[in-house]
Amino acid sequence: MSVRAWTLSIEDRERLIKEAFKAKEGSYSPYSKFPVGAAILTADGTILRGANIENASYGGTICAERTVLVKAVSEGIKKFVGLAVTTNVNSAISPCGMCRQFIREFCSNDMPILLVPGDYPQTGEPKPGSRVSEGGVIETTLGELLPMSFGPEELELPRQPQ
Repeated sequence: MSVRAWTLSIEDRERLIKEAFKAKEGSYSPYSKFPVGAAILTADGTILRGANIENASYGGTICAERTVLVKAVSEGIKKFVGLAVTTNVNSAISPCGMCRQFIREFCSNDMPILLVPGDYPQTGEPKPGSRVSEGGVIETTLGELLPMSFGPEELELPRQPQ
């Protein structure tokens, strides 16, 4: 494995990836036929799973990333160490914009996010300088996915009187 400045252990990386695939099995995606699974690692080492759940009204659909965070936060869990997301597409797919902002509400900008291809693990060595790491995974952070984001701390900044 290549050297990286990363807070996620190799073991936790593999656990998260495995659980994201398990999460995808719970997808309800009869309309898009695009199942997504997400797994989040909590500060105490627990991994929670979530899948996308579609709705005939489309607007009522909830993505896997939001599902897993809603599950965690509704149970009082608000400290997270890493997130993995996978689909059935054979390349890494990023969370949608709404999910990125939702993740921002509860996770730090430097939290590792693993974007896992559906055919993980892919064979072959990653190309030097590529964002793709072992197995075809893109290892990124929330800050890279949502630069210059707006978060809860901005609501605490001083304001001009109205």
